[in-house]
Amino acid sequence: LRLDEEAAETATVLTVHGRVDSSTSKQFGERLTGLLEAGTPHVVIDLGQLLYISSAGFRMLLIAGRLADQRGARLVLCNMSPDTRRLFDLGRFSQLFRILASRDEALAQSG
Repeated sequence: LRLDEEAAETATVLTVHGRVDSSTSKQFGERLTGLLEAGTPHVVIDLGQLLYISSAGFRMLLIAGRLADQRGARLVLCNMSPDTRRLFDLGRFSQLFRILASRDEALAQSG
């Protein structure tokens, strides 16, 4: 797992590379919650380089989503492959998160 963080004009973009599974979900969750606890108002998670996400990864997203709600922050997911989108749809996670097609679209709506 590699997480690249980039400060954009209207949000912080976290690009996820590789797999988010039981061995990497803690690292993923700590990075996400760290951004939110630091007061980041808009976090865009770019999943274009995500190869796989397990239930442990989904759990971390749920925790981050709850934290974002508590802090009045916005968490947006973008750039999902069809396979990743299928996993989100199967688990009904696509109903819990704002999911946009591209990073540009996510950034335009985070301002």
